[in-house]
Amino acid sequence: MRRKIKKYKQGTDSNALRYANDLFGDPEELLKLRKKDLKYNEKIERKLEDEFEPMVLTEKYMTEKDDEIRKLDVPERMQIFEEAIGIVSLDDMSIQEESNWIYARLLQEQGQGCLINKDDIVNFLEMYHVQKLEIPFIAMYRKEQCRSLLDSSDDDDDGSDFNLDKKLETKWHKGLWMIQDLDKKWILLRKRKTALFGYYTKRFEEETCKSDLNKSLFESVMKSLKATETEREVDDVDSKFNLHFPHCEIDEGQYKRPNRKSQYSICSKFGIKEFANKFGYSAEQLGLALSLEKVFVDELEDAKKTPEEMALNYECAMFGDSQAVLKGARHMAAVEISCEPSIRKYVRGIFMENAVVSTSPTPDGNVVIDSFHRFSAVKWLREKPLRKFDGVQWLLIQKAEEEKLLQVTFKLPENQMNRIISECSEHYLSVGVSKYAQLWNEQRKLILEDAVHGFVLPSMEKEARSLLTSRAKTQLLSEYGQVLWNKVSSGPYRRNNNTSEEEAAPRVLACCWGPGNPETTFVMLDSSGELVDVLYSGSIGLRSRDDEIYEAIFQMVEELPLNYVDDRIYDFPLVYADESLPRLYENSRISSEQLPQQAGIVKRAVSLGRYLQNPLAMISTLCGPGRDILSWKLHSFQDFLDPDEKYEMVEQVMVDITNQVGIDINLAASHEWLFSPLQFVSGLGPRKAASLQKSLVRAGSIFVRKELINHGIGKKVFVNAAGFLRIRRSGLACSSSQFIDLLDDTRIHPESYGLAQELAKDVYAHDTVRGDEDDAIEMAIEHVRDEPASLRKVVLDEYLRSKNQENKKETYSLIMRELSCGFQDWRSLFKEVDSDEEFYMISGETKETIGEGRIVQATVKKVTSGKAKCVLDCGLPGILLKEDYSDDGRDIVDLSNKLCEGDIVTCKVKSILKQRYHVLLVCKESEMRKHRNLGDVDDYYHEEKRNSVLIEKEKVPKEKKQFKSRMIVHPRFQNITAEQATVYLSDKNIGESIVRPSSRGLNHLTLMIKISDNVYANKEIIEGEKENKDIVSLQRIAKTLKIGNETFEDLDEVMDRYVDPLVTHLMTMLNHRKFRTGTKSEIDDLLRVEKGVNPKMVVYSFGVSHEHPGSFILSYIRSANPHHEYIGLYPKGFKFRKRMFGDLDKLAAYFKRHIDNQ
Repeated sequence: MRRKIKKYKQGTDSNALRYANDLFGDPEELLKLRKKDLKYNEKIERKLEDEFEPMVLTEKYMTEKDDEIRKLDVPERMQIFEEAIGIVSLDDMSIQEESNWIYARLLQEQGQGCLINKDDIVNFLEMYHVQKLEIPFIAMYRKEQCRSLLDSSDDDDDGSDFNLDKKLETKWHKGLWMIQDLDKKWILLRKRKTALFGYYTKRFEEETCKSDLNKSLFESVMKSLKATETEREVDDVDSKFNLHFPHCEIDEGQYKRPNRKSQYSICSKFGIKEFANKFGYSAEQLGLALSLEKVFVDELEDAKKTPEEMALNYECAMFGDSQAVLKGARHMAAVEISCEPSIRKYVRGIFMENAVVSTSPTPDGNVVIDSFHRFSAVKWLREKPLRKFDGVQWLLIQKAEEEKLLQVTFKLPENQMNRIISECSEHYLSVGVSKYAQLWNEQRKLILEDAVHGFVLPSMEKEARSLLTSRAKTQLLSEYGQVLWNKVSSGPYRRNNNTSEEEAAPRVLACCWGPGNPETTFVMLDSSGELVDVLYSGSIGLRSRDDEIYEAIFQMVEELPLNYVDDRIYDFPLVYADESLPRLYENSRISSEQLPQQAGIVKRAVSLGRYLQNPLAMISTLCGPGRDILSWKLHSFQDFLDPDEKYEMVEQVMVDITNQVGIDINLAASHEWLFSPLQFVSGLGPRKAASLQKSLVRAGSIFVRKELINHGIGKKVFVNAAGFLRIRRSGLACSSSQFIDLLDDTRIHPESYGLAQELAKDVYAHDTVRGDEDDAIEMAIEHVRDEPASLRKVVLDEYLRSKNQENKKETYSLIMRELSCGFQDWRSLFKEVDSDEEFYMISGETKETIGEGRIVQATVKKVTSGKAKCVLDCGLPGILLKEDYSDDGRDIVDLSNKLCEGDIVTCKVKSILKQRYHVLLVCKESEMRKHRNLGDVDDYYHEEKRNSVLIEKEKVPKEKKQFKSRMIVHPRFQNITAEQATVYLSDKNIGESIVRPSSRGLNHLTLMIKISDNVYANKEIIEGEKENKDIVSLQRIAKTLKIGNETFEDLDEVMDRYVDPLVTHLMTMLNHRKFRTGTKSEIDDLLRVEKGVNPKMVVYSFGVSHEHPGSFILSYIRSANPHHEYIGLYPKGFKFRKRMFGDLDKLAAYFKRHIDNQ
């Protein structure tokens, strides 16, 4: 029932009500308007869903599900976690069972060196699942309850005396994250087992009605399922159940998807299973014996018939003779053995411990994988044990195998193979000595051989591959995360590495180089990272780099207001920084939202400056819905990881570091880019953080931590987040005189404010010898903040004993540190790049791509008598000295006789002059043959000698001429090799042509014309008047092109004035009545036949020259022997005997008249 709203309240003055009505309006009318507003809001929400694509709503967290997550007072990441894996059991027994499982896994991985306390695991699970406390909160405020899960070197957890002067460092709490990961695996494992329990029971009950099923076998499966502790073991039980309790045929009238029947099901259908049971012990009995769960004392009773005689009773249409029956029965027995969980567990233990892996290159791999290839270290591995694989080595092997560059073999050593067969035989074979016993034992041996070699070991290889992949990815993820941690845990730049929190971030002038379009750009940022000014400054070269940067700085400073300039402007440091992250920001959607209408290079420069001021906030900016952060190259092998795997690690790292650093709420409210790490605060997430951000921006500033509850976060979320949100007089709060509690400017959690106030009062009373006053708490906190030395007088252990708080040492340690200096920056000091890092940063290369001994391609730019100046593919200049050109370099007088501009040289990096950004090259044959020092070579790396014939065959592709790609746009031009051009023209009409790069260098092109089938003429095009200021200009086409003595302005003119006339004359030749197709010898044979018919005539014909493509052969017989003369093909006609003929008939007439004048 709805409560009736009264117009008048008893005891209220009517005049007052009338006045209120006049002032505020009729209450009923107001209620009607309120209802209209609610309906309007509902309409707006419906419009939102109608007007925007679902993808947009999901990206902006505007769906109904997102609203539910925002409103529910549970940490957002926990909601996502529970939604993905299901409801978590919270009773004590479940938590105890899980903690036992987790502890067992840790012991298995870490062995006896595991120092983790099982009670700490129980405490963690209770805090995480029951109390809904996130890892950062547990690591900061519940250390006492999980000491063994934290780093043993943690600040005051090692039992040493408390030292207030010791600066803490940020720590990646890997132990806690590892427990969370195992927690997830346990929940998924239990969820799957519960689902299978229900499914198996239902299946058994349904199938029992249709057929007589083995109840004891079903009970055995259920018992095995209950005992499973890993996903592998669950898979084993599932395989056994599906083997023995397959789906029955679908009832008539129902649809089913056709399945391919297995050999086992066919044998079972025709009654062979009954005969298979007569071989002796069942697979389950064998498994129990191998696992030592049950040893059979009764000897196996052998049949009184031979296997063949007994098999006769089971012959049928499908199995027509005793051998077919025996084969089918052996197959069934072998499959049952291979699906028995205890047998698989036994073999798995031996295989994973003793199996070895070998690799060898395929023919293609032997060509492609040189000593510098990423697969070189795994090219020749010989019998490396599975347990010895470390790092990403297996991922490289797997990738090389996918690319068909490596062959990978798994092998179990012979002695271990014999051990498995021997132990299985010991429990499976009969000990009888009769003829029948021996015959049955022969069948049992065949069964074991088939089960082990045909089924179990191949499946073990698949498992081993999966296990190696999982291990390698886990380690790679850890390395990936460590690189990110090192970057994000680095503090901002501070003048002279001053760690004072009171000092504002420095103003930054960020510079990003541009080649001219865009121009080199300078941006000025204030101390809050906001854009103040932009200056474009053309292009800056390496040599005059520093001077030009300083000049640009002073030019910009002159234009700034006086309040932006102080005396330190003439004494500022110049810092080089990596542009990889700013480039991602430049191309991200968030940059367009934060810096609309700004050029890309300006966005990049702003990001570069902000990264220097606040690396955490800048990195967090790219962790939005688009996940741009995943494109940041942090690890050379990160491409082996899936995006979801990488982002899970990114989130873990960002959550851990963000909560140790904290967020200045009031400052962020005035500069929204500083809000980007808010999503990683404990208890929050992207949805709750976005909602809180909007509320805080509307409010402008906040003065008390407890006010956060009024901004849309519940009590549980507040408990998680409060200690990491810093409330101080910054941003708009600077201009307010409202009181701010000093404790809100510390990492001390509100739940510990009482302890902090009591400690401050005790220290204050001791120093001032005063009693309690009303404002004593405030004065005490101000006192210890202004005079932190007073805290040093406190002997922590004695103080804790006096307060009976010995179990809260970590809490009091944090309180004392924060009272001394609230939110002290625990991150490592900003570190400038060294000369090596600077070189690789500016060149865009790495130690792997441009290291000494590396084989590179260099384009010759200028040649003198003593050296050649080159350009590498990466753009770095290189020098090739005369004496480094060849082993007989001392005998070379002038290097320009050996090299010319545009030539492409394959050489080796001799050394790198990093200060000058130059590379010294060498291409001596003796140096090129030397292999690089591989450094840490795998102990199992053994290169095998190859067959000499195979080596020569594999060398062929290497001998193909190299060419440099050209930047030419023309319908007839393609960046392809001679072989590719031949293939391209092979199915084209005669006379078709193509222009391609020349193997002679960047000053040449090659024109290829199809003369006849399988005959192609190559015409050299020499480029002239070419710019050579850089590699790009060399790759462009020159201003003039020359073929023979003819000069052309561009390729269009080449086609019009050279190719088209030449093809016209070509077709004239091919259509001439005296033209014959075929080779020279074939045409000679035709002429001999013609001479035989007309012996008194001089017979002749024209033909294509296969030896000299582009020319023709005039073949003739005067008396008996054929004679040959060549005819050149030119745009002007045909050249014969140094004469040019525009008409082929005139050439033939000239030949007839002057046949004797050759």
